Amino acid sequence: MTDVHVYGINHVAIETDNVSATVAFYEDVFGLKMLKGGEGAAWCQVGEHQFLAIFEVEVLSRGQQKHFGFIVKTEAEINAVKEKLRVKYGLHVLDSGFTRCDFEDPWGNHIQVVDLHDESLIWLLPYKEVQSLGIEFGAPKSASRPEDL
Repeated sequence: MTDVHVYGINHVAIETDNVSATVAFYEDVFGLKMLKGGEGAAWCQVGEHQFLAIFEVEVLSRGQQKHFGFIVKTEAEINAVKEKLRVKYGLHVLDSGFTRCDFEDPWGNHIQVVDLHDESLIWLLPYKEVQSLGIEFGAPKSASRPEDL
């Protein structure tokens, strides 16, 4: 039997009642770029190899454990996200007791934003095998290479 090796997450899907407003929000707050859209759905690029899938539903469901996290390079970027969420969108940023940013987008999706100092560089390990084949994914310059972990 073949062993399965997961290299990371391909995409995260969220729900909304307004796809175009949701795309505009994620483009504005995080600088995401829409890859494509269709009737009741859109896909936005996250990093180099992942995407955010946005689907329109009639009834939004909320859950405290259901969430995803973006990783940014610096605490300054986290603070910029917090400020934009509060000032421009009037959103409440949850106090997690950590440097990270926890909030609900206008459609009730729980989002976390962490920086490389809040998270272990262990997230780079799945790429070690791929990089051994000579493929580079452009790890942040401030981060150690996976080989150094």
